[in-house]
Amino acid sequence: MKAWLRLLNELETPVCRRWSQSTRQRWFFRPFALVSRLGNGVFWYSLMAVMPLVDGLYGLEAALHMLLTGGVALLLYKRLKGMTQRVRPCHYDLDITAGVPPLDRYSFPSGHTLHAVSFSTVALFYYPALAWLLVPFTLLVAASRVVLGLHYPSDVVVASVVGLALGWSSLLLVI
Repeated sequence: MKAWLRLLNELETPVCRRWSQSTRQRWFFRPFALVSRLGNGVFWYSLMAVMPLVDGLYGLEAALHMLLTGGVALLLYKRLKGMTQRVRPCHYDLDITAGVPPLDRYSFPSGHTLHAVSFSTVALFYYPALAWLLVPFTLLVAASRVVLGLHYPSDVVVASVVGLALGWSSLLLVI
């Protein structure tokens, strides 16, 4: 493991351990597991499917924009994960339990968070009135990744920055 990753892991592991212990309380764990599951794509692809039905061609444009941005996000986050190969907190420290099974091997960056932020950025450009729903959901997706022992806080923060940059960059193509 790279020295800078080892140092970062040591700094962030106590935070992850504290958050992960909260997952042992069912009442606390279940909502984050549900949000995480919805953040796998169910929520976003459902939103994309509804947009054209509700708003015709404008909704189709928004949905396609989100879909293309999501494709770029997928390629980008897979590349970053392959380059850094940061071990997940639940695999780094035996006191951290994965609240749900990880979808892949590495931690950095959080794909759920990157997608949630980039999708929300694009969707809010087209439909600012959805902020009441998308902003809290995106924040819950990001928090769920740490609470469930699957990501370090820096995985989520960097994914948020990358997702925001990707979302805004994609908007520059249509403005």
